[in-house]
Amino acid sequence: MLKVSMATSASISRQRIAATIRLIRGQKVMLDSDLAIIYGVQLKRLNEQVRRNRERFPSDFAFQLEPQEFENLKSQIATSSSHGGKRKLPWAFTEHGAIMLASVLNRP
Repeated sequence: MLKVSMATSASISRQRIAATIRLIRGQKVMLDSDLAIIYGVQLKRLNEQVRRNRERFPSDFAFQLEPQEFENLKSQIATSSSHGGKRKLPWAFTEHGAIMLASVLNRP
């Protein structure tokens, strides 16, 4: 269980955020696990809110990775332990999706 306080979340550097941006399907996206850290919520809660508010996340806001995309991603991440133990395929959020996510999570 990962807990991040708002103070910690606010102090995450721009470089750290920039390092989490990935190019998938020709779009700059951030993964659900990285956004959970940035927004200071559990990944489980983040994914729960995406499921409950699916209509707010059209395909140009968020999409779930395909198995092959996830395998390619794991091979590119030097320390894949944060992504490697997932039971479900991660969600990828575009800039608009990340902003909508902040809205449904009620986070700045």
